[in-house]
Parts: sequence; C-alpha cells; structure tokens
Amino acid sequence: MIWGYISPLFFGCLWILVAAVVAMLPMKRQMAPGLALLILAPFLLVWIGWVHGWVWVVVGTLAFVSMFRNPLIYFVRRALGKPAPLPKDLEK
Repeated sequence: MIWGYISPLFFGCLWILVAAVVAMLPMKRQMAPGLALLILAPFLLVWIGWVHGWVWVVVGTLAFVSMFRNPLIYFVRRALGKPAPLPKDLEK
C-alpha cells in the first residue's frame, strides 16, 4: 500500500504550497479554501506528531499560527464575545 511509504511531512509540505497559492487569491476567493486548510491543519499536525515526534508538532504549530494569525484572532474574538470586525474587502 502506497500510503505506508509516504511521509506525513510530504503532505505538510503540500499543505504549505496550497496555503501559499490560496494566499495569492483575492480576499473573497480565499474564504472556502482557507477554511478547509484551517480545519485540515490540526489533523495533519497530529499525524506528523504521531510519526515524527512532538518537536515537529511544535514547529508545525508555530508555522500554522504564523500563517493563520488573523483568522485565528477573529475566531477567538468571536468565541469570547468581543467585537470582531471583518476586513474591509469582505464587508458588503
């Protein structure tokens, strides 16, 4: 089975490349693929940690938080009940 031979780090690198492409899209077109990447990241980080150890989870988490800091801040503010304004590009 081929999946046993492919490292989760390969998929981590693929995730980074896809995230970079999504970041180049206009703001309105980033929402759906960005949300998919945001949901996929924790599963990918757990898989990387399971195979390669916790050090790589820390490195991956720092990279993830760095890339998705604005959406994460938005969701934390919404969860805490604080005002979370949308970027001007997304306001109607």
